Amino acid sequence: MDRLGSFSNDPSDKPPCRGCSSYLMEPYIKCAECGPPPFFLCLQCFTRGFEYKKHQSDHTYEIMTSDFPVLDPSWTAQEEMALLEAVMDCGFGNWQDVANQMCTKTKEECEKHYMKHFINNPLFASTLLNLKQAEEAKTADTAIPFQSTDDPPRPTFDSLLSRDMAGYMPARADFIEEFDNYAEWDLRDIDFVEDDSDILHALKMAVVDIYHSRLKERQRRKKIIRDHGLINLRKFQLMERRYPKEVQDLYETMRRFARIVGPVEHDKFIESHALEFELRREIKRLQEYRTAGITNFCSARTYDHLKKTREEERLKRTMLSEVLQYIQDSSACQQWLRRQADIDSGLSPSVPMASNSGRRSAPPLNLTGLPGTEKLNEKEKELCQMVRLVPGAYLEYKSALLNECNKQGGLRLAQARALIKIDVNKTRKIYDFLIREGYITKA
Repeated sequence: MDRLGSFSNDPSDKPPCRGCSSYLMEPYIKCAECGPPPFFLCLQCFTRGFEYKKHQSDHTYEIMTSDFPVLDPSWTAQEEMALLEAVMDCGFGNWQDVANQMCTKTKEECEKHYMKHFINNPLFASTLLNLKQAEEAKTADTAIPFQSTDDPPRPTFDSLLSRDMAGYMPARADFIEEFDNYAEWDLRDIDFVEDDSDILHALKMAVVDIYHSRLKERQRRKKIIRDHGLINLRKFQLMERRYPKEVQDLYETMRRFARIVGPVEHDKFIESHALEFELRREIKRLQEYRTAGITNFCSARTYDHLKKTREEERLKRTMLSEVLQYIQDSSACQQWLRRQADIDSGLSPSVPMASNSGRRSAPPLNLTGLPGTEKLNEKEKELCQMVRLVPGAYLEYKSALLNECNKQGGLRLAQARALIKIDVNKTRKIYDFLIREGYITKA
């Protein structure tokens, strides 16, 4: 028979007895052969030989109790758990409330036992130290070296660099305006006198404890700034810019977690992610070479040179098509380009700029390969060819006229000309076409 720890000090937290369904009180019985789920019985049902389904009265069993010492002969395991729960509920240092909640120990006994076995216990201290040393030894060879921030600059007061450093004063290791800068105001009217009542004295001590917690938070934030080298902001930003754009985005996202992990762990994470990004990019480049049938780096250099040339030519074609798409009169644009080419080559312009008066009608526009052509029907293609309007611009004008017509319930020619700032004759042809095809209605 084994004596095992119970669930908690509250009977309602324990499972009910499978025989009488009452809340279990220690000691109680657990069947060692049935389960899961575990099969529990109170002592009364156990002595009656209660049997249920597969459970038989001759099964081996365990006595569940916490009425045995663990750390101190005068403290049972149940009292140990009750002490920890009371300290968690009432707070460390409130020993009178802890004793009232336990009901079995005095204030002095609770404080002495907790300090001896849970605070100053050398066994626990050595265990934590060994865990910390083991963690440091595990990361000693793999961690990326981290140099703490240098002695920060000492700018003059109210200078630009001083504002960038949030008013940090290196000689004092303080800021002109600290975090929670007015925390001391809560103490300015507190004065401890001998005739204070116990309640008033306790209230003043609580205010002092709150002030101490605010000071600890202030020091914690300053330690994070110092450990991560955030005082010299410009130097920190320069270090960020040495990473690729994707890693910079990760750096920005993970910055909020820097206060949780140390500077070594944080820098190690960022550096490892940057290394992963570089490896992935190199693997992708090698895969591209293999897909192109390249087997040596000499051919790879030639491939990269030709690829760069193709990209430059493609960008030039893209720029020209965009210019033609958003300039309404493509014929005038082409004449202007030829004129500029002659000027750049030192020749006299061979193509004079045509004036609006007396200009000969231009041939229909060739829509082959222009973006948006596949979205037009045959009649719209014919309109764009005759008006010499690229499909992308026509679709944009059509959408604007349709939206305005739906809002107003109709559309006049003057309104159409106010919406699309192009040649009035082209606007008239587009307007008449949309009216004729039923896309819009006259106001």
